[in-house]
Amino acid sequence: MRITLFASVCILLIACSCNHLTEPSNLPPLRGSIAAWGLNSRGECNVPQPNTDFVAIAAGTAISFGLKEDGSIAAWGWNIYGACDVPGPNSGFVAVDGFAHGIGLKEDSSVVAWGVNGEGQCNVPEPNSGFVAIAAGANYSLGLREDGSIIGWGLNDHGQCDPPGPNSGFVAIAAGIMYSIGLKEDGTIVAWGWNYYGQCDVPDPNYGFIAISCGTSHSLGLREDGSIVAWGNNEDGQCDVPEPNTGFTDCAGGHCFSIGLKEDGTIVAWGNDEDLTDVPEPDSSFIAVTSGDYHCLCLRTL
Repeated sequence: MRITLFASVCILLIACSCNHLTEPSNLPPLRGSIAAWGLNSRGECNVPQPNTDFVAIAAGTAISFGLKEDGSIAAWGWNIYGACDVPGPNSGFVAVDGFAHGIGLKEDSSVVAWGVNGEGQCNVPEPNSGFVAIAAGANYSLGLREDGSIIGWGLNDHGQCDPPGPNSGFVAIAAGIMYSIGLKEDGTIVAWGWNYYGQCDVPDPNYGFIAISCGTSHSLGLREDGSIVAWGNNEDGQCDVPEPNTGFTDCAGGHCFSIGLKEDGTIVAWGNDEDLTDVPEPDSSFIAVTSGDYHCLCLRTL
């Protein structure tokens, strides 16, 4: 549902003509601890110990995921469908995402999915190879291939698995509630699927984007100038980015709120839920943000 740190790092490297989702060997891995807040009725904010050496985060419906530096995935929260039961061998992962199911990208470019599978969202299509990014939506999944094309599987009642043509030139993907977003290498955004709130209507000018995120029924795009553009359902002010709308490096959308990461390591949150928009102290040293429907996860440097 929300773009992972791993994907975000690679998107930001587009200017260096790096379009493969592996960290360049000359750059140290971003790793740290996880701060979580918001609704915790299923334990989705109870980060397991040791809370160290995380390099990427993802959040879904009352569930959280953290990717460790050693390539393993930690999952916690609502496990009624087995979304916290990462299948073995729990190693060699380079990216993770989740909704009510979990999905992980392996270093050999294959995808593993687990948890609820009533719509086939865990049935990765063949050939299960050549993937560079993943995204989990509500009862469906997306995979970005190294040739820049997107493949979707699972529930497709609103066409959320069918990217419009030409299905090429994509560098990032995000999945939400029955709709999907793709970022093109030219900095434009394409969105498709359920569009009741206009969450697929990318505002003009549609260029200069470097990262994307799906909320429940609103969308976010980060521009190369550090500003955030949001559109779709705005009943709770989740699309009203607070001023100054500059200096952002990451963004994520939840059900009725949004969060943005500033280049100074602080977090700004907005919308209509004080439990979610009240960032815990100290608000510093953050390097990535993501959100579930009603909780937030942020990665902080050690």
